[in-house]
Amino acid sequence: MTPQNFNQPDLHQEDRQALLKILSRVESAINAQDIEGLIAQMDPACTVTWWNAEISRGHDEIRSYYRKMVKDDGRLITKYMTQAKLGGHARFVGSGTDVALADGSMEDEFFPIIRGPFKLNSRWSATAAKTGGAWKIVNLHLSANVFTNTLITELTRGLWYAGGAGIVIGGLAGWFLGRRGKGGRKELTPA
Repeated sequence: MTPQNFNQPDLHQEDRQALLKILSRVESAINAQDIEGLIAQMDPACTVTWWNAEISRGHDEIRSYYRKMVKDDGRLITKYMTQAKLGGHARFVGSGTDVALADGSMEDEFFPIIRGPFKLNSRWSATAAKTGGAWKIVNLHLSANVFTNTLITELTRGLWYAGGAGIVIGGLAGWFLGRRGKGGRKELTPA
């Protein structure tokens, strides 16, 4: 990889603007809960790897995943909001102008069915291809840190509380049973 010469004009400036529009449209579609708006930015054969490591290939599977998670009976969330940021300039590969790689971060908020909302900082990476003069996402990967995040912190805190409560309850039960046993026993004396 050679360093970019900042004194020369960016040959991909127009492509970068088109890719930034796609990022903005994807973010807007997610926040509007508009799956068709999201899919409009994707190639028909697009592959998406979701936060839960499920993979959807093509528009139909992407729609199906969205319905399963947000719309259908048994769904896990009522909605999802995000604020996406670009990590740096897109990198162009292939013949130089037909494939672009980009990545960045997201500040997500999920609204689950079984609990209150939670926030998650996550990462994304995408590959876009230019076909027929138009850029479309061909691969999208979403991920979060599985070792350090708000859900793990919440779970750890809950375990500490449950453990502490178990010790207190166990101690009180032992004390109560011990006192009851002493008061309820009668000594047998020889007659």
